[in-house]
Amino acid sequence: MSRAKGDKAEKSAVEFLQRNGYVVVQRNFYSRFGEIDIIAAKEGVLHFVEVKSAQDYETAIYNITKPKLQKVVKTAQVYLKKNGLDTAYSFDAIIVTPDGIEFVEDITL
Repeated sequence: MSRAKGDKAEKSAVEFLQRNGYVVVQRNFYSRFGEIDIIAAKEGVLHFVEVKSAQDYETAIYNITKPKLQKVVKTAQVYLKKNGLDTAYSFDAIIVTPDGIEFVEDITL
Protein backbone atom coordinates (compact mmCIF):
# COMPACT_ATOMS: atom_id res chain seq x y z
CA MET A 1 0.00 0.00 0.00
CA SER A 2 1.27 3.47 -0.80
CA ARG A 3 2.12 5.93 1.93
CA ALA A 4 -0.68 8.22 0.69
CA LYS A 5 -3.27 5.43 1.04
CA GLY A 6 -1.91 4.58 4.49
CA ASP A 7 -2.11 8.22 5.58
CA LYS A 8 -5.68 8.45 4.30
CA ALA A 9 -6.66 5.28 6.20
CA GLU A 10 -5.06 6.59 9.40
CA LYS A 11 -6.84 9.93 9.01
CA SER A 12 -10.16 8.09 8.64
CA ALA A 13 -9.31 5.98 11.70
CA VAL A 14 -8.51 9.06 13.80
CA GLU A 15 -11.79 10.70 12.78
CA PHE A 16 -13.67 7.48 13.62
CA LEU A 17 -12.08 7.32 17.08
CA GLN A 18 -12.80 10.98 17.81
CA ARG A 19 -16.46 10.60 16.73
CA ASN A 20 -16.72 7.70 19.17
CA GLY A 21 -15.37 9.53 22.21
CA TYR A 22 -11.69 8.62 22.07
CA VAL A 23 -8.95 11.17 22.64
CA VAL A 24 -6.01 10.65 20.31
CA VAL A 25 -2.87 10.84 22.42
CA GLN A 26 -0.27 10.19 19.73
CA ARG A 27 0.08 9.04 16.15
CA ASN A 28 2.92 7.02 14.66
CA PHE A 29 4.87 6.22 17.82
CA TYR A 30 8.14 4.53 16.92
CA SER A 31 10.51 2.39 18.96
CA ARG A 32 13.35 0.15 17.86
CA PHE A 33 10.79 -2.68 17.82
CA GLY A 34 8.27 -1.10 15.47
CA GLU A 35 5.46 1.43 15.18
CA ILE A 36 2.05 1.99 16.70
CA ASP A 37 -0.26 3.78 14.31
CA ILE A 38 -2.53 5.45 16.89
CA ILE A 39 -2.54 5.69 20.66
CA ALA A 40 -5.88 6.83 22.01
CA ALA A 41 -7.59 7.01 25.39
CA LYS A 42 -11.17 6.48 26.49
CA GLU A 43 -12.65 5.95 29.94
CA GLY A 44 -9.28 5.40 31.60
CA VAL A 45 -8.06 2.83 29.07
CA LEU A 46 -5.18 3.42 26.68
CA HIS A 47 -5.78 1.90 23.24
CA PHE A 48 -2.87 0.93 21.00
CA VAL A 49 -4.47 0.85 17.57
CA GLU A 50 -3.17 -0.84 14.44
CA VAL A 51 -4.74 0.55 11.26
CA LYS A 52 -5.07 -1.70 8.22
CA SER A 53 -6.75 -0.93 4.93
CA ALA A 54 -7.55 -3.12 1.96
CA GLN A 55 -10.24 -3.77 -0.59
CA ASP A 56 -11.98 -6.14 1.83
CA TYR A 57 -12.11 -6.89 5.56
CA GLU A 58 -10.51 -10.34 5.34
CA THR A 59 -7.44 -9.13 3.47
CA ALA A 60 -6.90 -6.31 5.94
CA ILE A 61 -7.41 -8.34 9.11
CA TYR A 62 -5.11 -11.13 7.91
CA ASN A 63 -2.36 -8.55 7.48
CA ILE A 64 -2.19 -8.32 11.27
CA THR A 65 0.21 -11.20 11.68
CA LYS A 66 1.63 -12.69 14.85
CA PRO A 67 5.06 -11.05 14.28
CA LYS A 68 3.35 -7.68 13.63
CA LEU A 69 1.31 -7.97 16.81
CA GLN A 70 4.42 -8.92 18.79
CA LYS A 71 6.13 -5.75 17.54
CA VAL A 72 3.11 -3.68 18.56
CA VAL A 73 3.15 -5.22 22.05
CA LYS A 74 6.88 -4.53 22.52
CA THR A 75 6.48 -0.98 21.22
CA ALA A 76 3.55 -0.40 23.59
CA GLN A 77 5.71 -1.58 26.50
CA VAL A 78 8.34 0.98 25.47
CA TYR A 79 5.67 3.70 25.31
CA LEU A 80 4.30 2.84 28.76
CA LYS A 81 7.76 2.73 30.34
CA LYS A 82 8.98 5.89 28.59
CA ASN A 83 5.94 7.80 29.84
CA GLY A 84 5.89 6.25 33.32
CA LEU A 85 2.36 4.92 32.83
CA ASP A 86 0.70 2.21 34.87
CA THR A 87 -2.76 2.08 33.34
CA ALA A 88 -5.22 -0.29 31.74
CA TYR A 89 -4.58 -0.78 28.03
CA SER A 90 -5.88 -2.63 25.02
CA PHE A 91 -4.54 -3.67 21.63
CA ASP A 92 -7.10 -2.87 18.95
CA ALA A 93 -7.39 -2.65 15.17
CA ILE A 94 -9.26 -0.40 12.82
CA ILE A 95 -10.00 -1.92 9.45
CA VAL A 96 -10.64 0.56 6.64
CA THR A 97 -12.25 -0.74 3.43
CA PRO A 98 -14.24 0.89 0.66
CA ASP A 99 -17.34 -0.39 2.51
CA GLY A 100 -16.51 1.45 5.74
CA ILE A 101 -14.59 1.25 9.00
CA GLU A 102 -14.67 -1.53 11.56
CA PHE A 103 -13.20 -1.31 15.05
CA VAL A 104 -11.87 -4.59 16.46
CA GLU A 105 -11.13 -4.45 20.18
CA ASP A 106 -8.66 -6.63 22.05
CA ILE A 107 -6.84 -8.23 19.16
CA THR A 108 -4.71 -11.16 20.28
CA LEU A 109 -3.18 -14.23 18.72
